[in-house]
Amino acid sequence: MAKIKNGFMGERAVVLPIPIIEDFKKTDLGTLLHITDIGYYPKATFHFRKRKKEEASQYILIYCIEGEGWFELENQIQRVIANQIFILPKEKAHSYGSNKNNPWTIYWCHFDGKKARFFSEGLDKPLLVSAEKESRIEDRLKLFEEIFSTLKNGYSRDNLDFSITAFFYFLGSLKYMSAYRATTISHQDFQKRDIVEEAIHFMRENVRKRITLNEIADYIGFSPSYFSSLFQRKTGYSPLNYHIHLKIQEACHSLDFSDMKINQISMLVGFEDPFYFSRIFTKTMGISPSAYRKKKKG
Repeated sequence: MAKIKNGFMGERAVVLPIPIIEDFKKTDLGTLLHITDIGYYPKATFHFRKRKKEEASQYILIYCIEGEGWFELENQIQRVIANQIFILPKEKAHSYGSNKNNPWTIYWCHFDGKKARFFSEGLDKPLLVSAEKESRIEDRLKLFEEIFSTLKNGYSRDNLDFSITAFFYFLGSLKYMSAYRATTISHQDFQKRDIVEEAIHFMRENVRKRITLNEIADYIGFSPSYFSSLFQRKTGYSPLNYHIHLKIQEACHSLDFSDMKINQISMLVGFEDPFYFSRIFTKTMGISPSAYRKKKKG
């Protein structure tokens, strides 16, 4: 089987210089937690890593948002599916890789520090982060993007301190998932059910993926035909067209507030073909992605 270490279309990564890491490890925050590498691999076909015990010098977090993969730890192989996250402990031999027929899309991070083990406990098995009414999946992914963007902007002390403070919160959202989700609950959650709003929430939680009408209808608990008719009457759009609009909205945000390339943004919002993404973007916005980025706003 072919195995590659990098070269995935739309990939992004930041590898911090060793001297920067060594200096930061001496600070109050850095001694508790520090990041060494961080990134995003979309549709990572043939992605594969294998490390001996002495090579596993950090904890490794992998968050699979689409597709499938696997990892081997202590002679046990674990299958990984969409919406699962796991952390490999340091100083233990391991290997991991993408499913060749359904390659995973992953956010990943290498980290260490005195509190790394504390946050990693229990995550040596895949944890399912399913889309529910209060799941806040997209909030968590945006937080990861903020950490990545901060480090990509340079290694000033403020950037390092802020990124690690945000990373504490990111890890805390996994270790204390019930508390993290409970912050969205209000008296409105106990009022009359609005299935269209529930469907839009599900779409937002899956804005970086390709989802089908059946998947949305299954989440709501109605037949696809009944749900689609109800959704169109209320919004004026079919569910899948509405999901495309949410994807384009997310793409606009990335065009406005990041320096990601268009093909990277395309993969980020679930379009494997950047040319198809550009056509859909132009049809939706009336202007191409590159022209949108140049347009003065505000």
